[in-house]
Order: sequence, then C-alpha cells, then structure tokens
Amino acid sequence: MIRLLAIRNLTLNPWRTLFLLFGFSMGVAVMIVLLSVGEALMDQAKDEKLVGGGQITVLPEGVDVEVLKTGGLGGLFFSIDHARFIHRQLLASDRLSDVVSAVAPQIEGKLLYLRTPDGQEASVRAGGDIPSRTAAVHAAPDVSKGSWVDDSLDRRWSTPTMAELRHEIDHFHTPPLEVAHDPSWGEWHYFNVLSPDGKQWVFVSFIVAGDVGGGSGKWRGQVLVTLHEQGAPTRRFTSSALPAQVRYSTSDANVRIGESRVDVLEDGRYALHAVAREDGTHAPLALDLVVAPAPGAYFPGAAVTSGVVSGYVVPALRAGATGTVCVGGRCTPYDDVQAYHDHNWGVWRGVTWEWGAARAGAYTVLYGRVEPPDSVGSMQPLFVYLVDGKGFVALFRPRIIQYVLGATTRVAGGSIRTPSRATMLDVRGTDTLRLALDFEDASATDTRIGMVERGDALAARRLARPYFVQMKGTATMSGRVQGIPLAGKGSGFFETYR
Repeated sequence: MIRLLAIRNLTLNPWRTLFLLFGFSMGVAVMIVLLSVGEALMDQAKDEKLVGGGQITVLPEGVDVEVLKTGGLGGLFFSIDHARFIHRQLLASDRLSDVVSAVAPQIEGKLLYLRTPDGQEASVRAGGDIPSRTAAVHAAPDVSKGSWVDDSLDRRWSTPTMAELRHEIDHFHTPPLEVAHDPSWGEWHYFNVLSPDGKQWVFVSFIVAGDVGGGSGKWRGQVLVTLHEQGAPTRRFTSSALPAQVRYSTSDANVRIGESRVDVLEDGRYALHAVAREDGTHAPLALDLVVAPAPGAYFPGAAVTSGVVSGYVVPALRAGATGTVCVGGRCTPYDDVQAYHDHNWGVWRGVTWEWGAARAGAYTVLYGRVEPPDSVGSMQPLFVYLVDGKGFVALFRPRIIQYVLGATTRVAGGSIRTPSRATMLDVRGTDTLRLALDFEDASATDTRIGMVERGDALAARRLARPYFVQMKGTATMSGRVQGIPLAGKGSGFFETYR
C-alpha cells in the first residue's frame, strides 16, 4: 500500500515529490557530516600529539596544526623564538596574573638522533617538559615507577637567578663561519652612567676585536672610557691588551682585559673595574662601579644575518650605578645614579645605526635600527621597545625618525650640523606612541680616521655618512597601550650618523 501511494504521488505530483526527496537527502547528508566531524574531534582529543593540558595552546605564528599533528617535513623546524623571554615576561608575568594561573612550555615530536656507545645511530622522536609546570596545567603523565620532578636545568629555564639570567643573555660569542677571520669583527660590553644633575656622563666599553678566535693572534682587547661634560670637550681614556691578557667566555658574561674586568656578582649586579690613560696627556683613570639592573627591565636580544652579521642584547635597560671614577687622583663619587648596559657583537664594515635609550617617568624606552651597507633603497622600520616596573609593555615599529638639524657640533678640522630634536610616531591598532627627543649636547667622531667610541674594529669605515654622533638629552613620551595612557619624561643617550 505504501509503495502504491508513493508511485501514485510521484505520477500525479512529480516536481513536489522530487523536491521532498532532495530535502530529505540534504538532511541525511548534513547529519553524516556532523557525525563525521564529531568523530574526528573525538579522535583528535585522544591524539597524544594534541594533548598539552591547560585551556590555550600557544604555537609559532603561521603554523598549520595538521602539519604538526602528522609530523610533516616542515614540522621538524617549528620553534618559538625567544621562548624563555615569552614565558617569563609575557605569559607568566605579573601583568597577566589575574587571567593566567599556570604556563607550561612543551616540545613535542622533535627529531633527534641517538648515538650508542658502539657508534650506532638511530633517529628518535622526543619531547620535553618542565615537570612542575606541566603538572600545573594538569597534563602530567602517570609515572609508574620513580619520580618526575624539576632538576636544576628546569629551574634555570623557567626561573633563573639574576646572575644566571645575566650569563644566559650577556655571554660572548664565537664569530660564525661566514665571518671567521674577518678583521672587522668586534664584541663589547658597553655601560653609560649619568650624574644626578645631568651635566656629566661616562661611557665605558670593554672590547675584543679583530680575528677573534681565529688562531692568528691578530686581535686585541681594549678598554675605552670617555668622560663627557655638557658644553666641554670629550676626554678619552684607553688601554689595550694582547690575547694572552684577555679572558672572555661563551658561557658567562665575565670578561678580563689586562688589569680591567667586568664580573657578574651573585645577585646579578655588574662589578666594573677599569684602568686606562688619557689620549695625549696620559693622565691615569681608575674606575670602580657597581651597576644594578632593575628587575625585568631588559631586552632579550636580536640578531641580524641579512647582509651583515650583527647581534645586540640589553641586560640592563634601566639600572643604577654606585662607585667612583678617578682621574689623576681626583675622584667623582656616584650613588645609585642612572645607568644602562648593553652588549654588541658582529661585523661592522659599512654598517650604521640609529639608537637611543632613555627613562620616561615610570617607563624606560629603547629604540634602534641597524642599517647594512646595501640598505640605502630598502630601509627597515625602527623598533621602539617599552618596559615598566613589571617588565615588557609594548613594541612599536615607527617607519622613520624625523630629525631637526638645529645644532652645530665641532669635529676635527671644522664642524657639522647635528640634530637638536627628533620625533617618532606609530599606530598599531588601538595602541599609539609619540616619542619626542630633545638633544642637549652632542659629540661627533670622524669614522674615517680612527676607532669610534662604540668599539668598531676598523680604523677606516668608508661610510657615506662618516660622522658618528653621540647625544645626550631628554625623551618625552605620550600615547596609549591597551587603553592605558602612556606619559613620561626623562634623560637618555642617543646615536646617529651624519
């Protein structure tokens, strides 16, 4: 009977019947798709490669989760750059403590090679966790025997002491193969110190330069101290040492150059001792300072490998310095005055840069850009890096720095026009920044006739803009980050080329 009714209905109303059959078919198809998706979700939820605990998974930008899951060739090289910094200063920082209760760094399915004592080699898939952190996001494995707890390396990765952090980011480097034996290689610790009245300041560099580690012995260590007073000529003090008198390390930040040295103390402060003589007069200088970095106020580092090999890290973006600087027996004391420390390395032939670091009230700001010799037609944006008492705040990328050449600075044999003011602007979504710099004093070095103050290893730079200009002044910042107004003003140091 049902079959007869269906045939009669199809004969009398063919289009209506076909329409109903089509609708029924679509409903069945949708149901099959939904059931398939549900089954796939259940399978993925059980997939060990997708089980990480917590509620949010942070992956490298642009990663295809399916490539990671299936172990595709590209998945072998996925990593998160500066993962330690992201863990400490972003995800696990005090700033997010109201919304983030636990963070667990994890590595899954990485390709490693296992070599046995008899020389056999096998490829293995390996993972890595910090036990206490993984347990905190409820993803700890069931341990059938023994214990699974943090060791000293786990603790050092997640919560290093201040001294361990300095050694981790501030150690020296071996020149890579592409620039091995290059005489323009240079690496140095750099410190600056500002007097309370802002009228006097000191630049200190501990430098190794030349064919460092190449076996030729054609490299040296140098200590360079320049004393500045607003409106007065710069005084330059130097001392040098042969390789046998130089000690530096690729695993710690301590360095010795002749009688001078930098040592990281157990609490993470830097102890500086420098001995040098003034160029021309040979007046003796003895410097003893302890530089204490502010917690969280550091830049984790950046490396440039396109067109030039260069690296830069700021272990003490905001710091205080205490001690004395003595010239000819006359000493100037400093008591917790404004200070700064960075570390540079690389090949500097034909390289110029824009750079500055300043306090701006409760904030500290760092900006910069490295310009390789071939960058005339493809200038990169600057970066502006901002921290406060809790650490990292924001990163901006202004396209240009607008200078006003309203000052005149004396150089050997004449004078040049130098900046009196500069401005940087950037808008990133709802975040905005305006940074205005007013320069109160400037000194210029002709890079064609000698080594510049920041440690260039070449005696002649052959630059299109040959004058290296160092300035002291004030920075005024305004804008907004995540709805919070930015405002501050303070002193700093700045560099450019003319």
